[in-house]
Amino acid sequence: MLMELERASLLVIDVQEKLVPAVFDADGLVARARWLVEVAAELGLATVFSEQYPKGLGHTLPALLDAAPGATVVDKRHFSCVAADCLPASLLEREQIIVCGMETHVCVLQTVLELRRAGKKDVFVVADAVASRSRENHELGLARMRDAGAHIVSREMVLFELLRSSGHERFRHLSQTYLTGEQP
Repeated sequence: MLMELERASLLVIDVQEKLVPAVFDADGLVARARWLVEVAAELGLATVFSEQYPKGLGHTLPALLDAAPGATVVDKRHFSCVAADCLPASLLEREQIIVCGMETHVCVLQTVLELRRAGKKDVFVVADAVASRSRENHELGLARMRDAGAHIVSREMVLFELLRSSGHERFRHLSQTYLTGEQP
């Protein structure tokens, strides 16, 4: 199953001020998540940010919010966005949900498992844009989501599948902007 622009939305889970410093390769995660959010915004992909207990853990990093003007921000107390019942209908109506954020083995995992249980067949987890406090938990979370039927993908897979062709009107700009030089 390929990701399709007309059928997909992006869910960015809990990339928050007080949580980010705790994850492995925090700077890398932020740079890679911003890359993905920018690409999604340039393609007009609907984006939702979740925040786990923002009163205590802070809000989504401004660098990510700035990259997605008009994105929806929801807050939650449950680890799973599904259990928290905070996801907007506009995201859930889409057949495909692309997921990034943190932590891979907690909030990302529980959200993805519950999206699958709720009947979402096409859940795509962007492996290079999710993180945990340890590599081991990151890998275990990815393996468990894969075993549950989620599609494990990379940021470049997202970009190329949403564009579908080098003939796409945005291909030249996006490839020159996001695929040249050193990537995060």
